[in-house]
Amino acid sequence: MPLAAYDLTGRSAFITGAAGGIGRASAVLLAEAGATVHCADLDGTGLLETQEMITKAGGAAHTHQLDVTDRSQLRDAVAAAGGLDILAAVAGIMHTSSVLETVDEDLDRVLAVNFKGVLYACQEVARSMIARGAPGSLITMASGAVDAASPGLLCYSAAKAAVVQLTRTLATELGPRSIRVNAVAPGWIRTPMTAKHDAEVQHRTETAMVRISPLGRVGEAEDVAHTVLHLASDASAFMTGQILRPNGGVAMPW
Repeated sequence: MPLAAYDLTGRSAFITGAAGGIGRASAVLLAEAGATVHCADLDGTGLLETQEMITKAGGAAHTHQLDVTDRSQLRDAVAAAGGLDILAAVAGIMHTSSVLETVDEDLDRVLAVNFKGVLYACQEVARSMIARGAPGSLITMASGAVDAASPGLLCYSAAKAAVVQLTRTLATELGPRSIRVNAVAPGWIRTPMTAKHDAEVQHRTETAMVRISPLGRVGEAEDVAHTVLHLASDASAFMTGQILRPNGGVAMPW
């Protein structure tokens, strides 16, 4: 059966940023595919809401309230989760400022969450997989911002570009251990993070994205979650070091 390649029954997934948006959608979908999901986020209330969505649908979910910028918290959560087969490092924040107005505090904060948080999660989960001698799939969250320059997004796009290089480097290092590492680089997606923009800015941005997208729409969190499922599953067994772009066609790099 072709769909058997997407069956995650018996597997365990650790998902950061699971309290909402792409992280929540990914946790829900991986649970629907049969995985036991470990949902991690700083937002405890959001985590419980995600867990309830999963358990009400008959899935299995555990919560880990933590700060991804704290390596020790991630290490403890990964240890508590036990044997993991999948990581989706989704947690991220947005910051807008021109290059000339960017200050150290903002740059450090975005790099800490969007790059170091991904690095720490990959390190801890990969070490757990290696200790067990188990294959696995690590999925990082990049962004369409790595393909095109946008004014005001230095901190965000630089951190996401670093995630891309982390993904490629880690793929070369972990491939011999049967651990795959791939990134997802979404385009404009309707999430709580993008909803924080001023309403006029959000409308203007979405209108522009719809105009240039061959599909004529912006994305939803579920669009990205299906890409995460593909990378988590055996359907992508021969894929590593790749950047998948659910972006509606607004960028088509070679």
